[in-house]
Amino acid sequence: MATIVEITTEPLTTTDVDPVTLDLVENGLRNARYEMDEVLFRTALSPGIREQHDEFPLIADPAGKMVVGQFGLSIPDFLAGFAGEIREGDVLLTSDPYACGAAISHANDWLVVMPIFFGGRVVGWASMFGHMSDVGGKTPSSMPTDAKTIYEEGVVIPPFKLYDGGKLNEDALRIILNQVRVPDWNRADLNGLVAACRTATRRVQEMCARFGVETYVSALDALLQRNYDAMKTLLQMVFEEGRTLSFTDYICDDGVGYGPYELKLSLTRTGERVHLDFSGSSPQAIGPVNYYLNENLARMFFGIYMITVADPQILWNDGFYPLVDVTIPDGSYWKPKHPAALNARNHGIGRVFDLFGGLLGQTNPALLNAAGFSSSPHFMYSGNYSGGDRKGEWFQLYSIGFGGIPGRPLGDGPDGHSLWPSFVNIPCEFLESYYPLRIEKWETVADTGGAGLHRGGNGVDVAYRFLEPGTIAIHDDRWLMYPWGVNGGAPGARGTKWIDRAGGAREVLPSKCHDVPVRPGDVLHFVTWGGGGWGDPLERDPALVAKEVRRGLVTAEGARAYGVVVTGDSGVDETATDALRSSMREARPSELPVFDMGGSMEDILARCEEETGLPAPKKPVWT
Repeated sequence: MATIVEITTEPLTTTDVDPVTLDLVENGLRNARYEMDEVLFRTALSPGIREQHDEFPLIADPAGKMVVGQFGLSIPDFLAGFAGEIREGDVLLTSDPYACGAAISHANDWLVVMPIFFGGRVVGWASMFGHMSDVGGKTPSSMPTDAKTIYEEGVVIPPFKLYDGGKLNEDALRIILNQVRVPDWNRADLNGLVAACRTATRRVQEMCARFGVETYVSALDALLQRNYDAMKTLLQMVFEEGRTLSFTDYICDDGVGYGPYELKLSLTRTGERVHLDFSGSSPQAIGPVNYYLNENLARMFFGIYMITVADPQILWNDGFYPLVDVTIPDGSYWKPKHPAALNARNHGIGRVFDLFGGLLGQTNPALLNAAGFSSSPHFMYSGNYSGGDRKGEWFQLYSIGFGGIPGRPLGDGPDGHSLWPSFVNIPCEFLESYYPLRIEKWETVADTGGAGLHRGGNGVDVAYRFLEPGTIAIHDDRWLMYPWGVNGGAPGARGTKWIDRAGGAREVLPSKCHDVPVRPGDVLHFVTWGGGGWGDPLERDPALVAKEVRRGLVTAEGARAYGVVVTGDSGVDETATDALRSSMREARPSELPVFDMGGSMEDILARCEEETGLPAPKKPVWT
């Protein structure tokens, strides 16, 4: 457990904070959080952070409770795993999920934590982690899809002082950077993380000087309390006392032939508190898809979903945590035992939001989304230039793809959109300028979004033509289990991956693979899943369906899933549409299913190879 060394030790006096001052502090923190992002984006070199923004900032109170942030991590759990004193000027670093209570969840995430001192005492914490494009290990980008231990996934940094009293530990940093393939990227990205935390530190210190330490810290308490009060009200409005809700979704496979992995989540409200229980989920995966889920992050995911959907005006923070109890069984998919591999936990992160969508909406239609936050697809390409001025030079690309976002009570799901709101695509111009490839196609795939009153977002087909020999790696999911539809909506389409070889052959790829050789002229089609549909497709406006046919989002044949018949000029044949919808209504059950999973598990596994070209995975078992 960390020992915080402070010169000033007398307790602060709690003061009342007027609404204007509270608003100024709140927005000052919010702006500082976004300034952290901008500092990092302008400092980093890796495209994953610089272009796609794969990083997550946080500013916390003196106890480590997050007051503002994008995603959240657990500073208290980090401090619990750090043995030593922490003083002013120290900067702490780790990439070991097992040493910090899963404050981060795989070794690619480098976590920087910095105490904020003012007047000789800790007044808060600044923290940020970013995904390093490579941390060593047996494959470029450090995400081997067949890894069975974390030791195969690159350098794992224990919690230590990167800066001790303001002095850089150059020897330790040199040892770390000696393990990675592109050390200049890691150094620049790490410097950016530190600079961002120092920026937050300055902004907090400025507010302490402006308002006074007592007022600033009391304002943090008020912001946390406000979140607590709001969540307490929401929980009692949404969840019935004593009733247990449960929902199950699946990770398709673990990269080494086992799956699907059952992910079960239950919720019970008792009084003011709710209990999130992950019991009943599958055992930890043999392959690297385990998601070591910190209990505080489970609370954060729950809060993000509840507040964003039910009352987005609330600044969500850690204030509501005492209202949420969490149970995660040891040895399960959600809490694997050391040294289980963790690099592909991105599928579990995405599936958490599908779980919450299916769980929380069972008693409140306004909270019920279809599936579509199904993964965070990754594509990697690396090798050495074979000729020209750059002959022998190493190139390495790590990038994040986007799928279809689910249909929602308020409207359609966006097409080809990021799971995380601040993530963006790497521009085609950037890819073609800095890497030996050409983007032949980057477009949404018609009909991949599930049909519904509100259509699920379409997936995307990105076609990469390779100009140099190298190897590629893919991390994705939803190739087997469909992104389910709700309230009569249809499931979205599965994701698929294949290579059209320069010689004319087509090679179907699994959703998780690495070290796949490619040659000049080969074209990879990276097709992601669509979002599930929301509501009865036969209630969708035929004119809107026809408009989407004209725009290429739905095909003329796909329009028939909505009971809409389009004419040659993509108008609506109203007579034929009325007749088709009438016959479709007569042929279906009078009561539409709340969830449409695309068939039973048994049927999906039986049809697997015929429909996907890939063998069905084997059932995982507890050991």
